[in-house]
Amino acid sequence: MAEKHRSNSGDTHPVNKKFDDIIVESDPSKLFREERITTTLEENYMPYAMSVIVSRAIPDIDGFKPSHRKLLYTMYKKGLLRGPRTKSANVVGETMKLNPHGDQAIYDTLVRLTRGNQALLHPYVDSKGNFGKQYSREMQCAAPRYTEVKLDKICEELFADMDRDAVDFVDNYDGTMKEPTLFPVTFPTILVNSTEGLAVGMATKICSFNLREVCEATCAYIDDKDCDLSHFIVAPDFSTGGTVIYSQSVLNQIIEEGRGSVKIRAKYRFDKKNNCIEIYEIPYTTVCETIMDDIVKLVKDGKIKEIVDVRDETDLGGLKITLDVRKNIDPDALMNKLYKMTSLQENFACNFNVLIDGRPQVLGVRGLLAEWVRFRIGCIKREIQFDIKTKSDKLHLLKGLEKILLDIDKAIKIVRETESDDLVIPNLMWGFGIDEIQANFVAEIKLRNLNKEYILEKTGDIARLIEEIDDLKDMLGKENRIRTLIKRQLRDVEKKYGKDRLTDIIHEDDVVTITKEELIDDYNLKLFLTRDGYFKKIPMIALRNNPEQKLKEDDEFTQEIEWHNKSEILFFSDKQCVYKFRIHELPDCKAASLGEYLVNTLDISGDERIIYMVPTDNYSGDMLFAFENGKVARVPLNAYETKTNRKKLINAYSDSSPIVDALHLSVPGDIVCATTNDRLVTLKSDLIPVKSTKSSQGVQVLKPKKDYKLKYMKKADNAGLADANAYRIRSIPSPGSFLKKDDQKAQQLSLLE
Repeated sequence: MAEKHRSNSGDTHPVNKKFDDIIVESDPSKLFREERITTTLEENYMPYAMSVIVSRAIPDIDGFKPSHRKLLYTMYKKGLLRGPRTKSANVVGETMKLNPHGDQAIYDTLVRLTRGNQALLHPYVDSKGNFGKQYSREMQCAAPRYTEVKLDKICEELFADMDRDAVDFVDNYDGTMKEPTLFPVTFPTILVNSTEGLAVGMATKICSFNLREVCEATCAYIDDKDCDLSHFIVAPDFSTGGTVIYSQSVLNQIIEEGRGSVKIRAKYRFDKKNNCIEIYEIPYTTVCETIMDDIVKLVKDGKIKEIVDVRDETDLGGLKITLDVRKNIDPDALMNKLYKMTSLQENFACNFNVLIDGRPQVLGVRGLLAEWVRFRIGCIKREIQFDIKTKSDKLHLLKGLEKILLDIDKAIKIVRETESDDLVIPNLMWGFGIDEIQANFVAEIKLRNLNKEYILEKTGDIARLIEEIDDLKDMLGKENRIRTLIKRQLRDVEKKYGKDRLTDIIHEDDVVTITKEELIDDYNLKLFLTRDGYFKKIPMIALRNNPEQKLKEDDEFTQEIEWHNKSEILFFSDKQCVYKFRIHELPDCKAASLGEYLVNTLDISGDERIIYMVPTDNYSGDMLFAFENGKVARVPLNAYETKTNRKKLINAYSDSSPIVDALHLSVPGDIVCATTNDRLVTLKSDLIPVKSTKSSQGVQVLKPKKDYKLKYMKKADNAGLADANAYRIRSIPSPGSFLKKDDQKAQQLSLLE
C-alpha cells in the first residue's frame, strides 16, 4: 500500500501517485490544446529567432554586436577613455545596467576586446593582467577582480562627436538610462576586426583586414565606386599572424560577394643548432593544443617518423611550439606534410552577414563600404545640423544682446524702475523688441560685464557665427564636401593607428602542395610508351613474372625506361604541350593489358598525339626538339619545372615548323639526324646552343634540299648504324652525307624493332 500523509484540510494523498492516474482523473480537454504549427512558430519561435539575430549574434554596420556596444559605452561614460585603469569587476558591474546578462558573460565579452587576449587586430581595451590568449584554450584568463582595464586610444574614433547627436539613443532594458543604437565610428571598424556570430538559422564570420589597406580602399571607393579594391586590400590580416595563401579569385569573391574560404598556414623557423623546428605563429582559427594533439597522433600512428618530441614552449615572448626532429631531415618537406595533415593550415570561411537598418544582409567588402559611407554621411549630417542649431541659438541670443548693448542705459533704467522681479523680462521684451529667451539671457548678464571690451567681443562673435552657420549650411547641401571630410578623417586614422601587416602573403602558385600519395612506398618499375599513345607502368616484380607484352594490332613501343614510383613524368605532345604527372598518380598495369590510353588519361584533343615521355627526379639534363625544317632546339629540362602542381604547360617548344622527334639527354652525347632523302649527320649535342626560352626555333643542323624534310633524330647508339662516326660533322649547319650502303640494311632492321 502506498504511503499516505494528511494535509491541513484532512484529505489524504498518495505520495507516489502515478502520472497516468492523474491523466485519467483530469479533464483531457484542459491538458491539451490543438494549434497549427505555423501559429506556434510565429508566436513562439520567430520572436526568439529575431531577438537572437537582431539583438545578440549579428553585428551592425559600426562593427559591434549589442553586447560589445553596451560594454564600451559603459566604459566611455565611466571616463575610462583618458582616465586610469580600473578593476574589470567595476566595469562588469556597471555594464549590467545596460546588458541584462550575467557577469561572466559580460566579462567574456570584455576579455575578447582586450589587448592582452590578442583576438583583435586593433584592440579596443587597454588591459593589465592575465586575459588568456586567442591561440590557446588552456590559458585561462584571471578573475575580473584581479585584472584592470581602460579604453584604448583608438576608441576616440568610436565615440567621436557622439555628444553632437550623431546617432540615436534609446532606453535601456529597464528605462533608467539611455544608450546609443550605433557608434559614429570614423573608419570601417566592421572590416578591421574579426567578428563571428551564430544566430538562429544564420551566422556571420567576418575576417579582419589591415587598417591602412581599409582606409586606402575606402578613400578610393569614395572617389570611384567601381574602383578595383583588390589593388588596396591585398588579403586578410589576422591578429595571430600566420601566412595567407593568396588567391585572386577568392579575394574577388570576398570583395564582391562577402563569401570565400581563405587559407591560412602557420609560420616556422628551423634551429640548426638544436635541430628543431619552432612554430611561432598559427592560423587564427585554431589553438596550439589542437595542433600538438594532431602531431602527437600522427607520430603515434607512424604516419610521421621524422619527429622525436613535441613541446609547448610558449612564454611571455609569445607562442612557440617546438618540434625536435631527426638528423638530416628536410624541415620544409616535413612542414609541408604537417600543413596537409594537421591544423597548421586551416581555412577561414568568410560569411559577411551584417545588420543593415535592422535587417541581416550578406555583403562583400564593396557593399559594406557602400553602407558604411552612407551611414557615416548620415552621422556627419546630423552633427552639422546639431552645430547649426547650437550656433543659431547662440546667434539668436547675441542678436538680442546686441540690441541691449546699443543702449545699455535704457536697459539699466528699465531694470531699476521695474518694481516686481517678474516684470523685468516682459519690460525688457517690450522695451527692446526681443523675445523671452533673449530677454532672459540679457537679464542674467553680470554687471561687471557691461564694459566696452565685453560689448566688442560679443558683437564680434555675431559676424563669426553668421559665417560659420552659412558654411555649415553649404556643407550640408553639398555631399562632396562631406565625402572630403570623411576622407580626411580616414587619413588621420590611418596615420595615427595604421601598422604593418601581421599576416604574410604567399601566392597560391608558390605553395608546395603535399598530397597523400607522397607518403606511398617507392618501388622500381618500367615505363612503356607506344606509337598509338598507350602508356604502361609495370612494377619490375610483375614484369619478371610475366614478361610477355600485349599490344594493340599494328602498334609498337617507342620508349622503354626503367624508373621508380616516387617521381615525375612529362609527356610531350605534337601540339607544343607538356603534360605533367607524378608517376604514382598513374595506375599500375600488367604486361597482359594494353595500358592507359593517354588521350583519355590526359584529356587531350583527338588530333593531339603524345610523342615522347621523360621521367625525372630533379629536372636535370636537356631536351632536344627536331623539326621538319632541319632545325634542332636545345632547352634545359628544368625549364618545365614549376613550383605548383600544374598538369599542363603550353608553348613547350617552337611551332614554327612541325616537330619530328624529341629527345632527352641527361648528359651531353652524340646524336644522329636524318632527312627523308637519307642524308645523315652525327654531331655532339654540345654543338647545339642551350636556349633560355622554351619556344626558341633552335639552330639549323641539317639543310634539307627542296621537297625534303628532317625525318628523325636519335641517340647515336640507337640509330642502327654500323659506324655513326662516318657521318660526324664538326660544325653546323651541314647538308649531311648520304646513307652508306653498309648501314641501310642495319638501319632498316633497327627501325623495325
